[in-house]
Amino acid sequence: MTEPIVDAAPAIDFDLKSLPKVSLHDHLDGGLRPATIIELAEAVGHTLPSDDPVALGQWFRESADSGSLVRYLETFDHTVAVMQTKEGLFRVAMEFVEDLADDGVVYGEVRWAPEQHLQKGLSLDEAVEAVQEGLEAGVDAVAETGREIQVGQLITAMRHADRGQEIAELAVRHRNKGAVGFDIAGAEDGFLPSRFKDAFTYLAEHNFPATVHAGEAAGLESIQSALVDGRALRLGHGVRIAEDIMVEFDDEDDAESDEDSIGLVTLGDLSSWIRDRGIALEICPSSNLQTGAIAGFGDGIESHPLDMLYQLGFNVTINTDNRLMSGVTLTDEFELLVETFDYDLDDLLELTLNAAEASFLPLEEKEALVEYINDAYANLG
Repeated sequence: MTEPIVDAAPAIDFDLKSLPKVSLHDHLDGGLRPATIIELAEAVGHTLPSDDPVALGQWFRESADSGSLVRYLETFDHTVAVMQTKEGLFRVAMEFVEDLADDGVVYGEVRWAPEQHLQKGLSLDEAVEAVQEGLEAGVDAVAETGREIQVGQLITAMRHADRGQEIAELAVRHRNKGAVGFDIAGAEDGFLPSRFKDAFTYLAEHNFPATVHAGEAAGLESIQSALVDGRALRLGHGVRIAEDIMVEFDDEDDAESDEDSIGLVTLGDLSSWIRDRGIALEICPSSNLQTGAIAGFGDGIESHPLDMLYQLGFNVTINTDNRLMSGVTLTDEFELLVETFDYDLDDLLELTLNAAEASFLPLEEKEALVEYINDAYANLG
């Protein structure tokens, strides 16, 4: 883990949006602009809950804020419906990049499932190409404003379907044309990564990296399968690895009186393996609260185990998951950490460096990204 070079943590008294950020877990079909959804829906004849951008945005947030991952995933019926044409995919991808850049993101990995975007006749390759063209157009549009951003595609297979091998081959086929990694997503509980064991073996044989959704709607068995069967280099969410950590206090008064204390901690074999090997956790604080991923730890964001994991030395990264559904940006998530856990600039820098180093960039580009982030923080003074 790269040590931050900021000598002392200055007070956070400026707009966090200006900080350079790295986004590793952000779904393309979860980051549309409400106004864009309305325009695209009209063009394809899809009926929406509202044709007012403000009201539609509110509908997405309220529907996602149910505490159920199943209900949360239902909101994607409307976004996926307007992403079935080259034009729709291009526009959504381009605006996705522009919105990331507006939030200070300098490197982003965009995950999405091409198999969900074939209803209007596109092939898998045509869908990937349309998104790539949109991403590149977004990068160019950002460059015209004097800023820079780099993005890559995480080609995703839906875990309830049976197209894992096909999607893995698709990802490898586009490895030098925008694809930087592979993922499986969708309903986690009941659909272990072992379903795609052959696909993950194929990826490993072709030296293509994978991140796997695990430890969100399902617990330790899912995480274990992601590591063993999925050969995961990162865990999408991974927050429920905290279930493999035992925390004991001498008495309840100690637990209540010292908010910074995490008591006597004992890590299980699985959590020790993940921590000791620096396997990155793609934690999405607001989304985890919405979907009930942290229900076993408490009701509010203050109960999120991310702070405990961070203090214990886990490779924690902070992400948005679905900006439309959660109504957040990465800046918002940083602000949430500052307000909830009293994080300072040193903490935000370390979390950002964690993400940069866990990215699927080549080593030389990763080192350049780390240097850029360090320099930006050093210049804050």
